Amino acid sequence: MARNKPKEWKDYLTLDFSAETVLKNLPFVLFLGFIGMLYIMNAHYSEKKLWQIQQYKEEIEELKWEYTSIKADLMYQTKQSEVAKAVESLGLKNSNSHPKRIVVKKTNEIMSTEN
Repeated sequence: MARNKPKEWKDYLTLDFSAETVLKNLPFVLFLGFIGMLYIMNAHYSEKKLWQIQQYKEEIEELKWEYTSIKADLMYQTKQSEVAKAVESLGLKNSNSHPKRIVVKKTNEIMSTEN
């Protein structure tokens, strides 16, 4: 019975590029190539997503500033003095008198309708 000789460190460090060794390891090399392609594709995909996120952040900032500006303009235009200026051309004026209170007295009578 022949016993296999244990491999030494130098046996692992030497590179053997014979056809038999290459064909034997071809599936592993193809697997490594596939994994490498997936890694590169993932890197490109993540860079693209980060770029899109940055673009969305800038767009949100612009919309936020526009919202704040429009809100400030609306608050200014709805002030009583600005509304009075706007309706002055229609002939409407601010009332100088206080509002009048209408008091309705309740009666205990029940009204009925007869036909």
